Amino acid sequence: MNHQIEVCFSPAVFEDFFRPELNVVVVDVLRATSSICTAFINGAEKLIPIGNVEELKGFVNMGHVLAGERNGYTLDFVDFGNSPFNFTRDKVENKTVIYSTTNGTRAIQMASRCRNVIVGSFLNISSVCNWLDSQEEDVLVLCAGWKNRFSLEDTLLAGAICEKLVETGHFSTICDSAISAIDLWQLAKSDLMKTVEKCAQRHRLKQKGLDDVLEYCFTPDITDIIPVYGNGVLKPMIF
Repeated sequence: MNHQIEVCFSPAVFEDFFRPELNVVVVDVLRATSSICTAFINGAEKLIPIGNVEELKGFVNMGHVLAGERNGYTLDFVDFGNSPFNFTRDKVENKTVIYSTTNGTRAIQMASRCRNVIVGSFLNISSVCNWLDSQEEDVLVLCAGWKNRFSLEDTLLAGAICEKLVETGHFSTICDSAISAIDLWQLAKSDLMKTVEKCAQRHRLKQKGLDDVLEYCFTPDITDIIPVYGNGVLKPMIF
């Protein structure tokens, strides 16, 4: 029997998709899940995603690396912001990173009631799909979006994940959002960066001078590391 794959376009409707037995992939291409993967590529020991700024402030002067942003702007009390290029080996290797973003870290916490929660990006897409296939469970791709709104770049990644899983022959979908995500991905993948130019988040980043990460965030299979969430902590798994 095929397992089902669904896509939740926004955290605002997550409760409509929630089932405790799901394996959930949280995606926030620009930039949180790309940054989390990069942190582990560069040797971070673990990463603690924090949903709100006040809670993050509680970790100041505790000896951890703090990273975070709101609306793209680096918080004034952290070590650095939300660019993957901030998470360099000299800053994060063997460290615990306490991390809070506008959308992505909240989505990770929201999914925590499900069976397994992993972090997906283009950077680790094949490993994510291979692991999901090995688990033989239904899958939900949770798009972090932008302040509960639809996000084109997250939907493109969701479509790419769905396409790969359906191609295994072990997954199918009757979810309209998953079908739509696959269709968008198939339209975009031959010239992905042309479609990325249409993304609202791409232009938000450009206005702030933060769009140097675009090509990197859409590069597939830089790593086989999968960040796995459990007990409030993300840790790396190689698959």
